[in-house]
Amino acid sequence: MEKFNKKNNIKKSLQKIQDYYIRNGFAGEKLKKALKNDKEYQKILAERKNKLTKKIKISEREKRKYILSTNKDFEILDKIHQLEKRELSPEDRRFIKFIRTQLVLDWRTPMIKLLNKLLKK
Repeated sequence: MEKFNKKNNIKKSLQKIQDYYIRNGFAGEKLKKALKNDKEYQKILAERKNKLTKKIKISEREKRKYILSTNKDFEILDKIHQLEKRELSPEDRRFIKFIRTQLVLDWRTPMIKLLNKLLKK
């Protein structure tokens, strides 16, 4: 990907790479596929995940399901794990479930499903 090589002296980041694809019309599954095939993105993502998973225990399922591209994503997941160990009300459990949906690449789809569900009430 030319926009993010060393010659251009642009600091590489997951967000910058993702923003590049979004500006070029990628969204949803098309965006997910493009990022999966972007070697630079995958290299940075793997490095970040390796570093952060040493600090926070994350299941293999969570590694596959969630993007976890920023430190804040790991912090959110860590706090979710802490909360899930506690006695929570059904409403709080639903809220935690919703928060998890925000960690996936296409977080808008689960949000739309929830909003549609609420509109039907």
